[in-house]
Amino acid sequence: MQLGLSMENKKKKRIFYAAATLILLAVEVLIALYVHDDFVRPYIGDVLAVIVVYTFIRIIVPEKCALLPLFVFIFAVGVEVLQYFDLVTVLGLEGNRFLKILLGSVFDLKDIMCYAIGCALLGLYEFGGRKLWKRNL
Repeated sequence: MQLGLSMENKKKKRIFYAAATLILLAVEVLIALYVHDDFVRPYIGDVLAVIVVYTFIRIIVPEKCALLPLFVFIFAVGVEVLQYFDLVTVLGLEGNRFLKILLGSVFDLKDIMCYAIGCALLGLYEFGGRKLWKRNL
């Protein structure tokens, strides 16, 4: 019985998650730049944000980590709480548009709900959905 993943499987997983991260990040940027509606940008964008964080972490940690969706959720909520305390202004970054967008500037409980939905989808993937998609990744 082999413990952990083989080097080849780790490499395949890292490539898969790197590609997923780049694609999802591109989708997020396109949403941020070109979608100005009341649903996709505020809700789908936040659901995808936690999935981007997850796929990025999986590049570094390709082994299964059942609690990773929970850790990503805690991180996302932490960032949202920092928005509540107006971290951008505290750090004097309100003039930097890129960092203001990256860090966020408006606390919203609906964002936390979207992060929870995204992480719940990741949890389904970790705990069972992966069996449906598993093809030596």
